[in-house]
Amino acid sequence: MGKALDGVRVLDLTHVQSGPSATQILAWLGADVIKVEAPGRGDITRGQLRDLPGVDSLYFTMLNANKRSITLNMKSDEGKAVFGQLVTTADVLVENFGPGVVDRFGFTWDRLRELNPGLVYASIKGFGAGRYAHFKAYEVIAQAMGGSMSTTGFEDGPPLATGAQIGDSGTGIHLVAGILAALYQRTSTGRGQRVQVAMQDAVLNLCRVKLRDQQRLAHGPLGEYPNETFADEVPRSGNASGGGQPGWAVRCAPGGPNDYIYVIIQPVGWKPITELIGKPELADDPAWATPEARLDKLDKAFALIEEWAERHTKWEVMDALNAHDIPCGPILSTRELIEDETLADLGAVVEVEHPERGAYKTVGSPLKLSDSPVDVQRSPLLGEHNGEVLAELGYLPEQLTKLKSIGAI
Repeated sequence: MGKALDGVRVLDLTHVQSGPSATQILAWLGADVIKVEAPGRGDITRGQLRDLPGVDSLYFTMLNANKRSITLNMKSDEGKAVFGQLVTTADVLVENFGPGVVDRFGFTWDRLRELNPGLVYASIKGFGAGRYAHFKAYEVIAQAMGGSMSTTGFEDGPPLATGAQIGDSGTGIHLVAGILAALYQRTSTGRGQRVQVAMQDAVLNLCRVKLRDQQRLAHGPLGEYPNETFADEVPRSGNASGGGQPGWAVRCAPGGPNDYIYVIIQPVGWKPITELIGKPELADDPAWATPEARLDKLDKAFALIEEWAERHTKWEVMDALNAHDIPCGPILSTRELIEDETLADLGAVVEVEHPERGAYKTVGSPLKLSDSPVDVQRSPLLGEHNGEVLAELGYLPEQLTKLKSIGAI
């Protein structure tokens, strides 16, 4: 069966996480993603956080599935010549270098457009044009400057980073949406275009509900938050969602660091909750019966639920609550996730064979298309596809040997 992006060629000049996360999704969807790396070392993450000496790190392998790798010295005339030919064959070019790096290689947007008028040129930067444009950005810096850290954590504690990589992979997902939109528009215009996403903007988009609440503060305290006092900015509110349905993580047996379950109290769920926790009288008690009555005592409501939950495992609590259609979710550790049989059956976690490291587990594609199934393949070795890709451009074996001898590949 064909893939959704069959026939789409992507030149992947990205490194570390934000860009590779985007191009990996395109590869999963069937695009021919050619990862262009510097000779010798390649993507810096090949060697970062290694668990096995001399073998590509899990950091690299889990962000570069289903791609081909070639090496090009973009500082050499010969390397630039090969790259120029590749551009003429590509549909998309993706990069996440610092501002101006690709221009300094000699490939400005005007030059790229001249080589290939249909090219979609997609870039990830830390920040948009303006005061921050040339600042360096990393995952947690994007979280800090996009609204996430100021609203994550408990009221009496410091700002916290989230474990989800919303700055890097979150930006990569945004970039994929822009690339696909540009490819679709090209079908009617015939023209490529620039696609740019800033990490700060992507995090801000993911934090939009906090900007909603910032504006609601002008009209008084936020009743859905557990905080007792409010200043002029949205506070950190622990595990409260701040949404219309109150929720909290309650402790379960046997009391380990992840023996918790997140429980949401909906109006229709209050009566069965009171019965489960052995307090059926609270279902009709005017002081507890309605969401409005419970609003100023949500801490007490969740404390009552926790008293019951602490006598059961999180899995037992999950089954008991779900039997009454009460929204809940056990806090799953990384070990539990990587060993979860359901996730394995669904292809959310997959095992892949690698010629140097052996078998390893990685995430599968979260995108499920009925006519475009994803077969997760291993990441490429550095320069593994030099001969293959350059032969597609018409290079002969002796030309490849020469390019290698002069350090162009």
